[in-house]
Amino acid sequence: MIERQIVSIINDLCSKFPVIALTGPRQSGKTTLLKNTFPDYQYVSLEDIDNRDFAQNDPKGFLKLYGEKVIFDEVQRVPHLFSYIQTIVDERRLMGQFILSGSQNFQLLQNITQSLAGRVALFKLLPFDFTELRNADLLPDDYPDLLIKGAYPALYDRQIPSNVFYANYLQTYIERDAVELIHIRELRQFRSFLGLCAGRVGQLLNISSLANECGISQPTAKAWLSVLESSYITFQLPPYFKNFSKRIVKSPKLYFYDTGLVCHLLGIKTSTDLLHNPLKGSLFENLIIAEFYKQNEHRYQHQDFYFWRDSNGNEVDLLRPDAMTFDIFEIKSSQTILSDQFKGLKFLQEIAQETVAAKTLIYGGSEVQHRSQYTVLGWNHL
Repeated sequence: MIERQIVSIINDLCSKFPVIALTGPRQSGKTTLLKNTFPDYQYVSLEDIDNRDFAQNDPKGFLKLYGEKVIFDEVQRVPHLFSYIQTIVDERRLMGQFILSGSQNFQLLQNITQSLAGRVALFKLLPFDFTELRNADLLPDDYPDLLIKGAYPALYDRQIPSNVFYANYLQTYIERDAVELIHIRELRQFRSFLGLCAGRVGQLLNISSLANECGISQPTAKAWLSVLESSYITFQLPPYFKNFSKRIVKSPKLYFYDTGLVCHLLGIKTSTDLLHNPLKGSLFENLIIAEFYKQNEHRYQHQDFYFWRDSNGNEVDLLRPDAMTFDIFEIKSSQTILSDQFKGLKFLQEIAQETVAAKTLIYGGSEVQHRSQYTVLGWNHL
């Protein structure tokens, strides 16, 4: 089994909070992680109809049956259970009493905010990050192999072919969440919408254009995007708003947490397909930015990320603020280092001056270079 980075942090905070909550996309390994990390806890899945019916109709009796040290999986399916859990943890004041897990971000967070604020340590488990794959000797030498395959555990633990896994993932999980969260009935149109999102990775999010091309209203497009975000399929990278005396772009960019799903939606099956696809650069950018998000969650770092672009098209792919300064990153899929790849970094340095700290070019090769002005980082050293 591949070791997850987040385990040691969960173990540490389990002794400091009465409730631990673990969320993340379906099939990201949450259940496996919790069962292996906490073998002395009872495991109860609220996907099970009998368990769910018991919890809904007799929450006091349900919680009394399981007592302390229990994992409730897919707990968002019984929303009013959170209030009863709050009462128990306030009375007993024991640490690590309950571990809650769920795969629908909005519902889980909404209930935690309402009932368990200040009592819970919240974690997100995303598909494998580079460090986890590297430590298991599974990180490939060339990024197209990882980009196309994706990073869901089943692809590695059970050796499921990518096309088989993602075809089933779409039907079994993504479409089911769409039906459950906002009662989508036009699944063919929703799948078309998902494909259109895949074709816009790394681009500024234009809701109007997305809605028009899919033949739906803007409110519907926003609602469908919220489903994808709540299910940890997509995320939005916000722009950095500080002006630096330039007109700046204020629309977010759209990305997927897993590039294997994007490639499946776009019909990219081989490295040759990727090489000839006009979205190659955007897909590599998605791979790297998603990796920053994964590392941030798995190491529990609570960092914020942005991109910067002005109205003249000057752009830096990623900004990472730190106190009064920020690190900036340019992301290029080329395996050759070229001088013009530093253009965005140089431009922002000139107008932002001392607020820029480290300047890094992440590229599709494997070398690491420490230059006088920049660091060059091969993708697999991230």
